[in-house]
Amino acid sequence: MIVVATADFDLYHEAVSELRSRGVAFTTVELGDPLPERARVLLTGPDDDLDGVDTGGDVTRVTATGDDARRAVDEALASLRGGDGRTVVGVDPGTRPGVAVLSGETVVAAFHVPLSDAVEVIRRETEDAVDPVVRIGDGARLQGAKLINDLDDVAVELVDETGTTPYLGTGARGMGDVLAAVNIARRDGERIESREIEPTEGELTRIKARSRETSDDNRTIDDALARRVAGGELSIDEALDEHRSREE
Repeated sequence: MIVVATADFDLYHEAVSELRSRGVAFTTVELGDPLPERARVLLTGPDDDLDGVDTGGDVTRVTATGDDARRAVDEALASLRGGDGRTVVGVDPGTRPGVAVLSGETVVAAFHVPLSDAVEVIRRETEDAVDPVVRIGDGARLQGAKLINDLDDVAVELVDETGTTPYLGTGARGMGDVLAAVNIARRDGERIESREIEPTEGELTRIKARSRETSDDNRTIDDALARRVAGGELSIDEALDEHRSREE
């Protein structure tokens, strides 16, 4: 059982809310009170005084502040489960990647965000983890390469994503990318530090078509700008702005 014991009101409120939202069995005690016999994890603040609290040899202490209560709950749950509680982030790349965060075998968070926000989300989810790994599917080559090249501060693996997208039944529309990300996270991949992709003619054509659809003046960017968009150097809007500036 998880026990919350802290004088930090923000931590208490955030941790209890997080535990309740996940349906986790837990209890709270005042600092200095005896711990329940079934206590296995003690969640406290870094400044909480535990003098006089007998944690024995079977209780793991997890410390946190109110700002990182979710991370602390993840750590507490991983400790309860035992075994490998490593943080693994699976990514199904695309213009709106599916992102799944696993602690051991348990999915602890999921996101479906624009490509421009994905790196920030992944960094936030891995920044306090011990030895995390990000596993990115090998489909959507251009978007996947951008993520790999931007994630230079965490271990990244490239994963064969064949067969990772499940059948979606009634009412499951929109969940495919996130569920694929879960399956990607559970596959071992090849370590990779960067990926250079030469866009195909078809990919350049699609980027140019998107620029025309996005612009207010039916403007189509040229091949050179489309290549920079493909490489993640420019967004479509930035490429359109540069194209307009050439005419001024």
